[in-house]
Amino acid sequence: MSFFKKLFGSNTNEEQLGGNEMLKIGIILGSTREGRVSPQVGQWVKEIADKRGDAEYEIIDIADFKLPLLGEAGGDASGAAEWSKRVAACDGFVFIVQEYNHSITGALKNALDYLRVEWNNKAAGIVSYGSVGGARAAEHLRGILGELLVADVRVHPALSLFTDFENGTDFKPKEVQADSVNQMLDQVIPWSTALKTIR
Repeated sequence: MSFFKKLFGSNTNEEQLGGNEMLKIGIILGSTREGRVSPQVGQWVKEIADKRGDAEYEIIDIADFKLPLLGEAGGDASGAAEWSKRVAACDGFVFIVQEYNHSITGALKNALDYLRVEWNNKAAGIVSYGSVGGARAAEHLRGILGELLVADVRVHPALSLFTDFENGTDFKPKEVQADSVNQMLDQVIPWSTALKTIR
C-alpha cells in the first residue's frame, strides 16, 4: 500500500473494481441428479462468500435450465438463451463439482459446452467433493476451463464424503474447510478483477 493510501485511506472494493460496480461471481451447481447434495454445498459457499462483501455472489443451478444434450435431435434447448445470459453476466465463477467415475458430471460438461465466449477471460475457483475429495473431477475440469479461457485458481477446497458429510448425504463440513473457501476467493476476486479489464 502506498504512502498516500495509508494517509488518506481507500475503499478497497471501489478501487479494485473501478467504481461502485461489484463483481458478479456465479456459484455453479454442477449436478442435476436426484438426491444431489450440491445445493447444500453451494449454499454453504455462498454464506461464507456473502460475509466478505467483496462481490455479488449468486447461485446458478444448471438444473434450472433443462439443457438437452448439445446437438441432440428434437431436444428442447429453449433454456439455452437464459443460460447464456446468466453466465455472460458473471465476472467469475465458483464451480461446485461432484466426482462421478473419476470425472465431472455429464450435465456439467454439457452445460460448459453450450457456451464459448460467455466463459472467456474470466476466473474460477473449484469446490469439489467425493470419496477422495473430488480431486480427479477437479483436475478434469481444469483442462476444460483452460480450453474455454477460464483462469482457474490454485486453492481448491476438497470435501470428503467420509469426513465432511454424514451418511454421504448431510453436509457437515469441518471448520478448516471454510478457511479454504476464503483462501480460494482471495484468489478468485483479484483474478476476476484483472481479467475484467481485457473483456
